[in-house]
Amino acid sequence: MSAAPAASLRPALPADAETLAALMRASIFALTGDDYDEDQQEAWAAAADDEEAFAAGLAGRLTLVATRDGEPVGFVALADNRVIDLLYVHPEAAGQGVGTLLCDAIEKLAAARGATVLTADASDTALAFFQKRGYVAQSRNSVPRGDVWLGNTTVQKKLGDGAA
Repeated sequence: MSAAPAASLRPALPADAETLAALMRASIFALTGDDYDEDQQEAWAAAADDEEAFAAGLAGRLTLVATRDGEPVGFVALADNRVIDLLYVHPEAAGQGVGTLLCDAIEKLAAARGATVLTADASDTALAFFQKRGYVAQSRNSVPRGDVWLGNTTVQKKLGDGAA
């Protein structure tokens, strides 16, 4: 079996909103079933239902898209140069280094823009991924989504080591 082709990065474009919303939904439904029940997944994925609001959210953040053969396979959004607000990888690309590529890039960009710490509210599914990258759990959260509650963990990572 040959390795998957390397992904490349580019800034998100306004025209990406529909595709990235679908990617987010696919990721939630395919990858989080061990940690969240169907009602929780539905409530979580509903954040991408209002495409106009979703597009505005992406536009208001530093958003990078990972692509393979021109097709989006993941994306990351950085809010206020200090919070990884969204990080999703298409289920078919999961475990192939796309999340690592996205996180490496956003951490470097945030540090270059002066950030010394990054935080994220990691889903139970993504928590181990962030911890392997050096993020440390700060608090456990229960987040309301409609009439459903989702658990996640706020994680934090110091950037740099004195080097910009």
